[in-house]
Amino acid sequence: MAMQAIRIHQLGGPEVLQLEEIPTPTPGPGEVVVALRAAALNRRDILVRTRQEWAPQMPFVPGSDGAGVVAAVGAGVHHVREGDAVVICPSLWWGDDEERPSERFEILGGPSDGTYAQYVRIPAENVFAKPAHLSFAEAAAFPLAGLTAWRALITRARIRPGERLFIPGIGSGVATFLIQIARLAGAQVYGTSGSADKLQRAMALGLSGGALYTDPNWLEQIRQQAGGGVEVAVDSVGAATFDSCLQLLVPGGRLVTFGVTTGATTSLDIRLVYRRQLSILGTTMGSLKEFRGLLAVIHRGEVKPVIDSTFPLAAAAEAHRRMENHAQFGKIVLEIA
Repeated sequence: MAMQAIRIHQLGGPEVLQLEEIPTPTPGPGEVVVALRAAALNRRDILVRTRQEWAPQMPFVPGSDGAGVVAAVGAGVHHVREGDAVVICPSLWWGDDEERPSERFEILGGPSDGTYAQYVRIPAENVFAKPAHLSFAEAAAFPLAGLTAWRALITRARIRPGERLFIPGIGSGVATFLIQIARLAGAQVYGTSGSADKLQRAMALGLSGGALYTDPNWLEQIRQQAGGGVEVAVDSVGAATFDSCLQLLVPGGRLVTFGVTTGATTSLDIRLVYRRQLSILGTTMGSLKEFRGLLAVIHRGEVKPVIDSTFPLAAAAEAHRRMENHAQFGKIVLEIA
């Protein structure tokens, strides 16, 4: 049986995302096949499409986030059955060590075929019951971004009530989760954007204050709003904001970093780090245990996915262009028939 899928045969712009018919996968032992109803975009999808160091063996199906209905189960799978509505955790083979992933660790959607397709095959341990109050589009929108935000704040930064958090670029999907998780933890949140409209929408999510990064005085504006600085900064932007995040930290502050949207290379004055007793913490994705923690607050309605826009699967290239233009606030979702 054939299915429709978006595949990439060569690195390049959105035009390399090609809708094709390919064989429908079948599950092996310990695996399930999910009939996808929705898949969400992540910045990582652009990286695997454009950067050689990220690229899996060609051709491949991109996409890390998805939600749908279990279509088939392999031998030894008992916690889900055909017909169950599920959401996918894209953190594959993390292992038992909560501090770091195993050597087998990978993220769904490169090198393994991902969720820009009608069906996807994944380890059974990576599917969880879809929260009943969420649509398939909403369920597809939270796994990668939500898990990344959860580990960054709860596990790595160990954010505490009353602390202040800075997020550069508050329009991204992960930023919308960072805001909500931080507020749930009792923190105040400050951020930047290139859009006044996005700042207003972030305020509705719980942002305490913000500034336009197009203003040359934005750093001082944030510092004043936060009462002198912040205890925690979470940076997914990279080279353009890394130093500014450090500058905003009060003595003993923590910078958590996981993204390189504007570049992976930067420079810093090391004296700033040791004189202020600062900590720089790296993070990537998270474990299945952390995903369960995120899922619990999603189930309770304490954290909610923010949908920017939806596109049909065949319009994946158009969806990628919207993300590349930084036009979105929240998650862009592909709806799959």
